[in-house]
Amino acid sequence: MELNTAQPRKQRKILFNLPLHLRWHLIAAPLSPSLREELGIRRLYVRKNDTVKVVRGDWKGHEGKVMKIDLKRARIFIEGVTLKKADGSEVFYPIHPSKVMIVKLGDIDDVRRKIIERRQSARNELVKSGKAKPLSNDQKSMVSSK
Repeated sequence: MELNTAQPRKQRKILFNLPLHLRWHLIAAPLSPSLREELGIRRLYVRKNDTVKVVRGDWKGHEGKVMKIDLKRARIFIEGVTLKKADGSEVFYPIHPSKVMIVKLGDIDDVRRKIIERRQSARNELVKSGKAKPLSNDQKSMVSSK
């Protein structure tokens, strides 16, 4: 998703009025180094049941399962990241996906598998052409075999 304007007012307007089918672009998070090595990609869209680790903010270091995703506000809700209200009930604290790191993937269905394979092939093409650095040992062997 590319914003064609430099004006902050127009950028905000575009983001706030973005249709739901394009809001998934706002819900991407980086992968942990171990997943990055395994899959050969840097980031992926966060989904329910993924295990994530908070890397910024007051909840830094907390690890938990994604319970809910709010596409309208572009926030995720993580198990255990809650605030206590005055009446004693607990509510989830919304966290932006850029402030978390995916540690373990939840269910991998056909759609997610296709996304991963598509990104792997695109990444491998960039590595072969020398436009990107290799992330995994497989990619490193492709570069050395040139």
